[in-house]
Amino acid sequence: MQINTTTTQPYSDQNPGTSGLRKKVRVFQEKGYLENFVQSIFDSLDETDGKTLVLGGDGRYFNRQAIQTIIKMAAANGFSELLIGQGGLLSTPAASHIIRKYEAYGGLILSASHNPGGPDDDFGIKYNVSNGGPAPEKYTNAFYQRSLTIDSYRIAEMDDVDLDTIGSTQIDHLKITIIDPVSDYAELMQSIFDFNLLKQSIGSGYITLRFDAMHAITGPYAKRILVEMLGAPEDSVINATPLEDFGGHHPDPNLAHAHELAELMFGPNAPTFGAASDGDGDRNMITGSQIFVTPSDSLAIMAANAQLIPGYAKGLSGVARSMPTSQAVDRVAAAYKLPCFETPTGWKFFGNLLDAGKITLCGEESFGTGSNHVREKDGLWAVLFWLNLIARRRQPVADIVHEHWQKFGRDIYSRHDYEAVETEIANGIVEHLRNQLPTLPGQTFGEFTVKFADEFGYADPVDGSISKNQGIRVGFTDGSRIVFRLSGTGTVGATLRIYLEKFEAEPSKHDQDAQEALAELIGLAEQLCEVKMRTGRTAPNVIT
Repeated sequence: MQINTTTTQPYSDQNPGTSGLRKKVRVFQEKGYLENFVQSIFDSLDETDGKTLVLGGDGRYFNRQAIQTIIKMAAANGFSELLIGQGGLLSTPAASHIIRKYEAYGGLILSASHNPGGPDDDFGIKYNVSNGGPAPEKYTNAFYQRSLTIDSYRIAEMDDVDLDTIGSTQIDHLKITIIDPVSDYAELMQSIFDFNLLKQSIGSGYITLRFDAMHAITGPYAKRILVEMLGAPEDSVINATPLEDFGGHHPDPNLAHAHELAELMFGPNAPTFGAASDGDGDRNMITGSQIFVTPSDSLAIMAANAQLIPGYAKGLSGVARSMPTSQAVDRVAAAYKLPCFETPTGWKFFGNLLDAGKITLCGEESFGTGSNHVREKDGLWAVLFWLNLIARRRQPVADIVHEHWQKFGRDIYSRHDYEAVETEIANGIVEHLRNQLPTLPGQTFGEFTVKFADEFGYADPVDGSISKNQGIRVGFTDGSRIVFRLSGTGTVGATLRIYLEKFEAEPSKHDQDAQEALAELIGLAEQLCEVKMRTGRTAPNVIT
């Protein structure tokens, strides 16, 4: 094949966020934009000659075209083998597993996760390293710095590759293998969970379920595992066909966006269990009949019950949560004398802890939970964990949750998102909060007295790396917290996330509505950050 070197001009905005580079499709379609970023990645890696690269995405608009470009660039940059999901499809956790299983050098995952898809919406690309996890900051910083000075990229002259036929093709030095995107992952799930018990529980009718794939990547995975392997009825998986625009919907698994599932689970004929996953398959929403399980509670309940699952029968080495996630899992860790780590938001921060064997389970409040089986959060894994738990405990979801609260207390929790805030206003809010930090400790606001106020920083206990400015925390003497953080996952302006948490030990108060129980903290959060006053808005875009 002929290798061409194409002259290009750098773009100034290719700084990867929390999980890769995310922009509108039209931005990625600009001349050289995708090529510049991919070449910046390849240039920043150690020797790529003779290495294996995993490639796939969530099927959103521009996925197939981008894959064809990346194939040609990988060929020109010396890779010897590409493992590509059939149709260009790979869920993010499946890609992580394939990198690990086949000892690949790394992988490029094409996704903007839970963001909308389509010609006018979002696209994204991120690099995962050889442990299967997202590239740590030392890599992403190098990618960005290279993108600021890049003046050319290398690309091979070759025909587009047939992405839909499983099998291998050799083109000069490059072997291209199209793989079944589901098989390896399904085999991994079978090694962790009690599929015989699940099949019996579903077959007997003890467990009825509904899984909403949201017209995103997990549809084929859920059909294979839940329907074909575990025997759930065909209609147990809804919105199962991945679509380039996710059917015009927002593939974010929460009560607002997975409304079809929410209406069913809170209706008169709800099944035992309901769940949803997002665009690239790494997030999960867990519900039972008449109950929604917050991701923070889900992580804590998983940790408390992990030994009921075959893959974790020997116990946990430790647990970790992102800083904004509620302290529910901390209480489980304290009770069972497990190490518990608090990290910045972003799955890459869990990778070192997992690789070092310091933790087994980890999770974030943003609907992500995972374990040491891969180095990404994993939506369908969480669904199978809960199904296995229900089957073993022989209890409905609501009973499992209420029993947990009775034992450990309830961290009443909510997140308020103000989306697409003008960047200048968002930065002004953060600066306003920063300026208050020295004076807040000791102040009393209604029933709350400030114990500490700081900007969270993290020293990695494995490699010693330091991450600063990871969110502003205001903690109170009763264990309640307000956390303010600008999110790096959007593509327009900034999203201000406000996390609110109040601990309630008294069982008679465990069934309070979260917004009512947190009302005083919600008012205090506005008093401190002034988001409504500064933006002119009257309410958050999303409350979870």
